[in-house]
Amino acid sequence: MRVRAQIAMVMNLDKCIGCSTCSVTCKQTWTNRDGVEYAWFNNVETKPGIGYPLRWEDQAQWKGGWVVDSNGRLRLRGGGKLRKAVTIFANPDLPALDDYYEPVTYDFDTLLSAPAGDRMPVARPVSAISGRPMKVTSGPNWDDDLGGAYVLAANDPNLSALGEQVMFSFEQAFMFHLPRLCEHCLNPACVAACPSGAISKRVSDGIVTIDQDACRGWRMCVSACPYKKIYTNRLTGNAEKCMFCFPRLEEGLPTVCSETCVGRIRYIGLMLYDLDRVAAAAAADHPATAQYDCFLDPFDPAVIEAAKAADIAEDWIRAAQRSPVWALAMKYRVALPLHPEYRTLPMVWYIPPLSPVLDATSALGGDNSRTGDVFHAVSRLRIPLEYLAELFADGDVALVAGVLMKLAAVRSHMRAVSTATPDDSHPAGLTGAELEDLYRLLAVAKIKDRFVIPKAHREDAAELAAWTSGCSLGSTVSVPIGGKVPVAHPRFTRAGRRP
Repeated sequence: MRVRAQIAMVMNLDKCIGCSTCSVTCKQTWTNRDGVEYAWFNNVETKPGIGYPLRWEDQAQWKGGWVVDSNGRLRLRGGGKLRKAVTIFANPDLPALDDYYEPVTYDFDTLLSAPAGDRMPVARPVSAISGRPMKVTSGPNWDDDLGGAYVLAANDPNLSALGEQVMFSFEQAFMFHLPRLCEHCLNPACVAACPSGAISKRVSDGIVTIDQDACRGWRMCVSACPYKKIYTNRLTGNAEKCMFCFPRLEEGLPTVCSETCVGRIRYIGLMLYDLDRVAAAAAADHPATAQYDCFLDPFDPAVIEAAKAADIAEDWIRAAQRSPVWALAMKYRVALPLHPEYRTLPMVWYIPPLSPVLDATSALGGDNSRTGDVFHAVSRLRIPLEYLAELFADGDVALVAGVLMKLAAVRSHMRAVSTATPDDSHPAGLTGAELEDLYRLLAVAKIKDRFVIPKAHREDAAELAAWTSGCSLGSTVSVPIGGKVPVAHPRFTRAGRRP
């Protein structure tokens, strides 16, 4: 047993209101500069929808993640070293700017300098890259609030297996919001695909980072990442991605997106896992459930001893025991990974949306106060369980239904408690005390309960400083709108670097 620590996140989609505050604050902190105008380390998508970049879930096109070959071994879907060597100068599986969107600003000077007249002046859209007038045709959440659902949402790759089950009529369709960021996977495909070895996974906390000094801009990582959460800086040519705000985590602070989340949907905590189990879990026949086998019980004395032998500090072990991620993912099993079939073993997990289960109960003629009627309505929600299963369970409907049953049991039990009505039936397999504990965690948890983040230790300073030295914020250039874009960043002219 080789014990490792991993910082992880859980998001409760039932509470996400799609305000995109997390995206804006992340943008202002990490990508508010030239070269990465189009990049959103954190973005919020409306589901059903095509996502950002367009159809990022279509791995038949982008060839991201891992697959298991005929010998039962893992290999990159995009091919091995030979294919990468052949396509290293012309990668055919790389999203173009149109698959994201062309960054836009507006000609505000027209509003200020327009002469007096009978017509109101208009600030027309202008490309933030070329400075030329343009037409806005897409964005990081172009499907927001079912916008264009009749035309666009039908291209959602998750709908291909559902046929006519989803109706895109506004009075019937049920949408939900899906915030996305780098998954900081246990088995990251980007690390394996990088020809220059610039991407690595930190031993101390599992965060996946990119060394900007080592990156050569081959962009194989962009193709290999099935979540398309690595971006190319158009000015430096280097790859950049979410680094889980590790300077904040090292001080015990939550990520910017979590700190500013209006709906308080995010939980951050520590997980202990066995490194020896990762390869088997990634190659398992059912990766959606196999990933659970990687994680270790932080209360197990044998695990505690092994963690200490692996130089994991005692306060980190205590943090793993108090981790809300451990409680939601392992104790109560209500958090699920996003697209486990990509076999990267992602560590940003989601609690699938249950609302509007009470509306569905009433529509079926049931009684909202009766547990049995609410549980029956779970299988009749407007959004099919099959769709949620495509997102979070590799098509395993029973797995998603089990999670929604537990969430429905929490609502039914707490309603019984508040109305002093006896409720001894818990078909979700949880006791009344467990349901109340889960309610406190999901509904009324305070910051100290939602974010259990151990501080970095002084003895790890040398290792952590090595990761910080390649931070992308040190390579900032400024290009005015309409100005000439440089071919390469000046630091690329140093000895040993490409001109």
